Amino acid sequence: MKNSKLSTLIKISLLSVIGFILMFIEVPLPIFPGFLKIDISDLPALLGAFAMGPVAGIIIEFVKNALHLLRTQTAGTGELANFIVGGVLVLVSGTMYKYKKTRINAVMSLSAGVVAMSVVASLLNYFIFLPLYETLLHFPIKEIVKMGHAINPAINDLNSFVVYSILPFNLIKGVMISALTMVMYKRVSPMLHRETELSSNNKVESMLK
Repeated sequence: MKNSKLSTLIKISLLSVIGFILMFIEVPLPIFPGFLKIDISDLPALLGAFAMGPVAGIIIEFVKNALHLLRTQTAGTGELANFIVGGVLVLVSGTMYKYKKTRINAVMSLSAGVVAMSVVASLLNYFIFLPLYETLLHFPIKEIVKMGHAINPAINDLNSFVVYSILPFNLIKGVMISALTMVMYKRVSPMLHRETELSSNNKVESMLK
């Protein structure tokens, strides 16, 4: 039991550090304003959630953002947004996959997670995060809308910015991370499950003695 808990803790720690490192690898997309950049730092949390359950995935999300707070440039607002939005993706996907571990359900779980993440990100940006950027970082919402309008003329206010920038951005990001999860999970799953399998075998052997 102790070995199993220690193994889980080590895996969560390693995945958290990998997620933290991936936060620094950001790629801008020309169809969105420059401050919206794609990163795949939610990938380790998703892998952890699929292998060890949604709680482990959320812990990974929390730790990677706690580490990133040491280098924050957003007064913690960006880290809070990343944790909540990524947490929704991990919670929904990991919970659905936990009860039926098949390839088809993995696709359905990730799809549901991406939709939930995108909707939550849109609502929170509209009501909380973008206003916080304006208050804490003195980054006026009017300027944000103007940046969006320069790329997409249909963006004229905060509402249209959320619909034409925040929502599709998170959908694209979610689909990318989900695709990577589907490709990588089979490869890393044996490593993430190894200790659990050994512990189960040890329990069976002890019962037979």
